[in-house]
Amino acid sequence: MNITEVWPAIQLTLELATVTTITLLFIGTPIAWWLARSNSTLKEVVATIVALPLVLPPTVLGFYVLIALGPNGPGGVVAQWFGKQSLAFSFEGLVIGSVLYSMPFVVQPIRNAFEAVGNRPLEVAATLRASPSDTFWSVVVPMARPGFLTGCVLGFAHTVGEFGVVLMIGGNIPGETKVLSIAIYDFVETLRWGEAHFLAAGMLVFSFIVILSVTLIEKRVGHRWH
Repeated sequence: MNITEVWPAIQLTLELATVTTITLLFIGTPIAWWLARSNSTLKEVVATIVALPLVLPPTVLGFYVLIALGPNGPGGVVAQWFGKQSLAFSFEGLVIGSVLYSMPFVVQPIRNAFEAVGNRPLEVAATLRASPSDTFWSVVVPMARPGFLTGCVLGFAHTVGEFGVVLMIGGNIPGETKVLSIAIYDFVETLRWGEAHFLAAGMLVFSFIVILSVTLIEKRVGHRWH
């Protein structure tokens, strides 16, 4: 197998997973904090919306995101500002779809970590006249670090393994939207079993490492709290 043939797909997949994970940290952290601390009646509604990708078929989510990113959707309006017709079938579109699809895998671990911190450390920080911002960055974030690590690992891995959402939003454009999962599908379609086995085995090993990493992180957290 010629590695140069699949390298663009590997590179694009890693870029997509990295950008998606970083974006989710910025977007997901305030959402997770609000879900962990808020008493709003809308809390469970927001939590349900965030968790929807866990049960929603990827093609359904991809279909509606495709419509939203198309020329007649809000994504098309934004794209026209930058001289494009739409955000569909583009790397930017893949990022938007990936953020929505992987959101629960990042938000939920961070939310759990925030909830595990409890009120006591915040109350102690308040008695020392620490501002809410200082308390969050100096107390909450360090204590919730395992949740951030788990969220990053799961978010990155989940993005790497995407297929349905990516196919619906980005199609199969080499060098632009063709990621690893699509490359495997292409090899199977053309009966190139050796190449498909090679990439699938790599994804299998990657998945094993991800699950092992999350387990070790959670085990370490368990020892820490005991």
